[in-house]
Amino acid sequence: MLVGLVVGAGLGVVAHAWLGGHPWLDAFVHYVTEPLGDVFLRLLFMLVVPVVMSSLAIGIAGLRDLRALGRIGLRTLAFTVVVSAIAVLLGIVMVNTIRPGEGLAIDLAGATAIPPVAAPAERSAIELFVELVPSNVFAAMAAGDMLPLIVFAALLGVGLVLTRTPDARRFEEVLRGLNDVLLRLLQLVIRVAPLGVACLLFTKTAQLGWSLLGQLASYVGVVLGALAIQQLVVYPLVLRGIGGMSPLRFFRGARDAMLTAFATASSSATLPTSLLVAERELALPPHVSRFVLTVGATANQNGTALFEGITVLFLAQLYDVELSLGQQVIVVLVCILGGIGTAGVPAGSLPVIVMLAGMIGVPAEGVGIVLGVDRLLDMCRTTLNVTGDLVAAVVVARGEPATDDG
Repeated sequence: MLVGLVVGAGLGVVAHAWLGGHPWLDAFVHYVTEPLGDVFLRLLFMLVVPVVMSSLAIGIAGLRDLRALGRIGLRTLAFTVVVSAIAVLLGIVMVNTIRPGEGLAIDLAGATAIPPVAAPAERSAIELFVELVPSNVFAAMAAGDMLPLIVFAALLGVGLVLTRTPDARRFEEVLRGLNDVLLRLLQLVIRVAPLGVACLLFTKTAQLGWSLLGQLASYVGVVLGALAIQQLVVYPLVLRGIGGMSPLRFFRGARDAMLTAFATASSSATLPTSLLVAERELALPPHVSRFVLTVGATANQNGTALFEGITVLFLAQLYDVELSLGQQVIVVLVCILGGIGTAGVPAGSLPVIVMLAGMIGVPAEGVGIVLGVDRLLDMCRTTLNVTGDLVAAVVVARGEPATDDG
């Protein structure tokens, strides 16, 4: 995808400089690069609703051990919500302060053939609250109204937690199978992403020139800066203040898991290393670390939630879409939920970003602008995710017995 970004953006800049406004360039964009980019985006949109619903329902259903493990599960859930909220708010504050997407408004009129979902600002607070509960979930799917779908998926997960029947477990297995198939399809779509990214970036840079690349560099800087603050400031404070462990000892012990996360860009692939690190290097009780890390591989994705919030607000600034405070609060809440439901695989956050972009009225092609740099950011945010899982295990393990016998 990075190659696609470089080739597409480079050729687009050259075309803008030499052929800007020429009918040949306009025809090439209209008949070649724009349709190919739209097809790529439609493939992503096709997977958004089923991926988000199945992932979120499975993520919440995976917390069913809360009843069995009592305080361990509740402390894990509390840590996940609080620290994810801190991460998202940090990202929102930084993107609103630095405003990396400001100064280059992209016209929505020629953006994409895929209509964005109506922005939440068009409804009053009471109407929005009522409409959170869908009267017809299939109608909400057809309309692309994602907030009611998220509520339905969350209730579906809660229902799976509360229903202790063989049929319910089989249904959960069906959802997991569906999620596996959808993620495999997502991986296939990502394989053609270099071509899609090249077409999308060519289309925009051919129209806008170098300016878009400057905005993209600012966006990368904001994401990396926010991830660094969460990793090097927030986590050490939590470790020292709540976990009772020296941050230096923690990072020295966790380095193998962090390096594995950076290399694989997958929380799920890093899980075996994280379990080994937690027990051998950090000396955490196995019954605590196994539960927290297994759940955290899907449910405690601080870096992903932070990244999603920054990306959506950056795209809103880029397309000159003004967001009210209420809309930004909704973005925060959905990002926290998205952190629970995002799959722990490379590019697993893309469906959530596409969903959020549609919710706030940003066109679908905006996602393609950031895809070229997503691999590096994915590696960095996965490192933060895995570190957050291990921090959660340290915090939850404090005061717990060495075994689950007492």
